[in-house]
Amino acid sequence: MYHPLSCSPSRHLDSSQTQTTEINFKESSEQSKERKDQEIQTDPEVSKEFELLDDNSQALTDFLRRVEPMVCKALEQNIRSHAFDGYEVNWEEDSDVIKCLHLLTHKEMTKDLQCTQLSWNKTGSTLAVAYGRMDHQDWCTHKGALCTWNLDRRGLSSTKADIVIDVPSCLMCVAFHPTKTAWIAGGSFNGQISVWDMSQEDEVLLATCGMSDDSHREPVTQIMWLQDPEKPSKYVLMSTSSDGKILMWEIKERKKQLVLREGFLLLASSLPAGFSRGGRSRTDKEMGVSSLSYVQEDSNLFLVGSESGGIFKCSMNSREPVPTSEVMPSVPLYSPVTFAFEPHNGPVHSVSCSPFHRNLFLACGTDTSARVYSMLESRHIISVEPGAGYLFSAQWSPVRPMVFAVTTGEGQLLIYDLKKSRNVPVQSLQASPESKEVYALEFNKNQKQLLATCDCDGVIMVWQLNDELINQGAREIEALAEIANAIID
Repeated sequence: MYHPLSCSPSRHLDSSQTQTTEINFKESSEQSKERKDQEIQTDPEVSKEFELLDDNSQALTDFLRRVEPMVCKALEQNIRSHAFDGYEVNWEEDSDVIKCLHLLTHKEMTKDLQCTQLSWNKTGSTLAVAYGRMDHQDWCTHKGALCTWNLDRRGLSSTKADIVIDVPSCLMCVAFHPTKTAWIAGGSFNGQISVWDMSQEDEVLLATCGMSDDSHREPVTQIMWLQDPEKPSKYVLMSTSSDGKILMWEIKERKKQLVLREGFLLLASSLPAGFSRGGRSRTDKEMGVSSLSYVQEDSNLFLVGSESGGIFKCSMNSREPVPTSEVMPSVPLYSPVTFAFEPHNGPVHSVSCSPFHRNLFLACGTDTSARVYSMLESRHIISVEPGAGYLFSAQWSPVRPMVFAVTTGEGQLLIYDLKKSRNVPVQSLQASPESKEVYALEFNKNQKQLLATCDCDGVIMVWQLNDELINQGAREIEALAEIANAIID
């Protein structure tokens, strides 16, 4: 049965309040700016991929065969042409003036010690200076030092070195390692040779030969790094001394030792016939070696200058025995001399092989002359006499084949350009404020515009060379070869 739904007609209402707060409205202007669109004129960049085509078509072959003779003929004409002689591309601002960039001293050293030698590091930014004395009359009682200046260092001091290493005897020579920028070798008056690692803070001494039967018995006159003939990736040390020995040293880092590998001895018998100091000399007597230089193209060939004035061409391969001296070294000593040149009339202070011609070298000494020799002749090719006292250092430019520099006993740095004159220097610079002896000069091989000198008062001067002295001229190497081929009647 169906029952309809029934609803009550009465309704009940209740009032109530909500908990919402009043909503406030505020009007404000917006911060947007007016904008405008504008088309630009650049085209969309489309990436391009290049492919090398392998074209072996007959048409290309015929074309190359047709034009090849004409192109080769034009190239050969360009090689023989003088149209561009003297043309040089110069990307830097020209400089006609030579100026002294830095005048350096280490005040604590200048009282008793002199600057004896210089060396630039691999990058050409750091200069090492050996401090000792060149005027010893007897045994050395001084304490020497090695000082370095980093010219790129901010706050460079002109009166204080960046690093100072004290040594027990006068330091007579110094040489930076060719590839390791922090390694420096030095030779002392007492015959000791040391190698320092300047990157170490506590223990800088890397190796030393000490005082032994293998070490030099007289002052070390020169030291240089040479590529190891047995291990081309490494270097050995070559040293010369007033005791007549030329020694090769190998570094043993773990033992902190320099081990003698090979040795040579220069004897008075090597002097040319009829030449003797004082009229009499024993042919079996040792002859002091004062300077050393290696031929760049052949490391087995080297030159030595002697305290007696002799200049000799020597070979690392020589195995001619020499009379045994009183002190027996751990390796046999050989006579290295293969040829003798016309000697100077006094000690030879410097020899320098040309970096641009294997047969040319430069020498200077106390006879006040600088000479250019050929390896193929005993007599000199060119002789320069500045008339400025003893000549203490001579060196070829590493960038200009016809340029070399010498330092004098009257405080001068003389720069010669054989392209202009064989007798008159193109530059004469005062390299000593008090006109004292300038003992050393050193071209910078990495920063070709720099050259350093040092005098007996301990004053170091760093020079900036002008463009004329650092930019190689047209056919300059050919002109140097003509000098080397000159024959003296």
